[in-house]
Amino acid sequence: MSNEAQAPTSSESNKPNEQEIFLNFEHVSVARGEATILHDIHLSIRRGEHIAILGPNGCGKSTLIKTMTCECYPLVAPDMRLSIFGRERWDLTELKKRLGVVSAELPGRPTLQCTGRNAVLTGFFSSSTLWPNLTVTDEMEARTDEVIQRVGATGFSEKLVGQMSAGQQRRIMIARALVASAEMLLLDEPSNALDIAAQRDLREMLRTLAQGGTGILLITHHIADILPEIDRVLMMRNGRILADGPKQEFLTADRLNTLFNTQVELTERDGFYNAW
Repeated sequence: MSNEAQAPTSSESNKPNEQEIFLNFEHVSVARGEATILHDIHLSIRRGEHIAILGPNGCGKSTLIKTMTCECYPLVAPDMRLSIFGRERWDLTELKKRLGVVSAELPGRPTLQCTGRNAVLTGFFSSSTLWPNLTVTDEMEARTDEVIQRVGATGFSEKLVGQMSAGQQRRIMIARALVASAEMLLLDEPSNALDIAAQRDLREMLRTLAQGGTGILLITHHIADILPEIDRVLMMRNGRILADGPKQEFLTADRLNTLFNTQVELTERDGFYNAW
């Protein structure tokens, strides 16, 4: 499987133009401290794609996301190329408005003390709370109400984030990620800390977003998180992409056995997979 890491190919006549590309990495390696975490990554992602990134803990999935959001920077090398939405350099505040990132961690203390609605509004400013110097426009208010309704959070949007359940917090954080017209939604272990009912609700909400055209990049080691709408799978281990291709071809018990170095049984029902 180690020789199969390649993005889907196409003929030159079908090659996507720059406006269709969300991300392009060539020979990207990333170090954190003294250790190199990502090794020679080649990856191309179109806008609007629905992708799952699978791999054991410590394989580099979160570092890959942080490289996409410019929180981590690649090692300088002559053949290294990195572009996001066709650009090699970004103002981070501007980039955050186009990339909706939802991490596995709970919201920080300032956000916990906001109402859900105000927490969503902070997405326009990439801030942790609505500081007094920030000006909220009528258009922002209207967009916030639209997105809160879209993620099914209207019933608790006036509650303090710190008083919400984990599932409610996750919906608010997804709304915050989407509110500034994010073109891609990057989700890092979104079902962590959620009970069975909250996991189901989250998946149904993400399906609605995917069907509405929102691009989704999902990091997980829970096979059940992979939505029917996800049609491409990346498999990572030891900081390398081992395999990249169509879900129907790559999401198999044999490949999961190799990826996680354990015996895995895989079943599929109504487009969802379960492994044990």
